[in-house]
Amino acid sequence: MQALVCRAFGPPQDVVQMQQIASPGPGLAPSQVRIAVAYANVSHATGLLIEGKYQRRPPLPFVPGTEGVGRVLECGSAVEHLQVGDAVAFIADWGAFAQQVVLRAHTVYRIPGQLPWLKALPIALSYGTAYTALHWRMQLQSGDAVLVLGAGSGVGAAAVEVARQTPGVHVIACASTEDKRNDALRRGAHHAVEPADLAARVKALTGGHGASVVFDPVGGDLLLQALRAAAQNAQILSVGFASGGIPQVPMNLALVKNLTLHGFFYGRYIGWTPADEREAFAARLQAAIATLFGWAVEGRIHPHVSQVFEMHQLADALRALHGRSVTGKLALAIQGDKI
Repeated sequence: MQALVCRAFGPPQDVVQMQQIASPGPGLAPSQVRIAVAYANVSHATGLLIEGKYQRRPPLPFVPGTEGVGRVLECGSAVEHLQVGDAVAFIADWGAFAQQVVLRAHTVYRIPGQLPWLKALPIALSYGTAYTALHWRMQLQSGDAVLVLGAGSGVGAAAVEVARQTPGVHVIACASTEDKRNDALRRGAHHAVEPADLAARVKALTGGHGASVVFDPVGGDLLLQALRAAAQNAQILSVGFASGGIPQVPMNLALVKNLTLHGFFYGRYIGWTPADEREAFAARLQAAIATLFGWAVEGRIHPHVSQVFEMHQLADALRALHGRSVTGKLALAIQGDKI
């Protein structure tokens, strides 16, 4: 089968090549499934994994790609929630940039029949992150004013839409370009602001109070601005550092404003920690992803892949992503609609 293979850590254009490799052998462990991959997601984490800069380092050589959609070809004897032929979304440790992938079924989710591949693709990871962060960790409730940083990113756009599903929540999106701000408004944000003078802008929109919840996938200096845009007793949720900068939080500001700082790693729930807790959280996460699929079918959320690249264009896709002109998600066509 064809796959993108990374044989050393480094710049993706230098270390990743498309090759013919052996398909996974016959026979599965009881909890495993074999999937024919249609499309796979390209994210900031993709580049970090290839460069050896992510929290985990796969053993070399490896096939990158942590999120995809496709069709079930084979199920292990203990798999009960899937059948051969099912359309599914999946989260893998890696391996999605290949025509077939074998993985444990705990992080494989059946796609409703009404949902096209590319609508389903962003849900398990980006929308799953936003949903679990806002509901499991933050316990979002009516009356909250939610400031979403990086609202033009995949997970930021998802956070805007997920937050809007809770009645009485006021959503303020922060994004760097007018196109991204307009997209956030189309997704349901009540207001969309640029990063400049963030604290003043947010306080003007909240009667001087500030945001009670800050959702931050960006990090860097923007989080430091967001701390000043936060209300007294606000909750700050850090889910990533897309800016490349890990901020040094001024704890004096956290103290005088009674702020609660949360770190949130979705990887805990999908097996990306040394403890590998994917099985422990599988039932709860299956229910959350099913809810999100239902919202997508109903038109309450609008997952969007803005551009699809050919399989050999991974480096081009990553350059587009890092150029910060992208709104929404990017994908590689592994086998596309042929499966």
